[in-house]
Amino acid sequence: MLHEIRQISAAVNEVYIMNTDNRPIGVLDSGLGGISVLRELVKLMPGEDFLYYGDSANAPYGTRTPEEVIDLTKKDVDFLLERGAKAIVVACNTATSVAIRELREEYEKKDIPVIGIEPALKPAVLAKEHSKVVVMATPMTLSQTKFNSMLHVYEDEANIIKMPRSEERRRERVLESVGFAGGGGG
Repeated sequence: MLHEIRQISAAVNEVYIMNTDNRPIGVLDSGLGGISVLRELVKLMPGEDFLYYGDSANAPYGTRTPEEVIDLTKKDVDFLLERGAKAIVVACNTATSVAIRELREEYEKKDIPVIGIEPALKPAVLAKEHSKVVVMATPMTLSQTKFNSMLHVYEDEANIIKMPRSEERRRERVLESVGFAGGGGG
């Protein structure tokens, strides 16, 4: 993930190098998981301000139809743009896999860079110590053409195992990572 975050930082810096645009960078996720991406962006880009939007009211995106994911993600982007975002980081694997093409087509015409994050298959294969690479993501992310095209590029270099994971367990891990433990509400 750190490799992808550095790529995001480089992409945003490339677009805004020597720019005096003081507006924040918008970061979105379908819930809380993108906070880890935001944390790394803040470290890598200390001179930038950020807005974070976690759409926990509609999470998880991984259980929705592609059309719903596109619609929800566009609403998330619009929410951030209404609050002044100069660029958008989609810190959600599912939203990136399903909606990134549509987002770029719509918003880059308006000079809004849209950067996505998805399973770090390439760096995992290139950095592997063993012959197997396990990719944990939502079933929707693992079924998308975008991910499977990348998988086919690297399938001769490693035994790539797709491991669908539940959004519920992901939420539990994120909450544990920020200091919340145990069961809880619904």
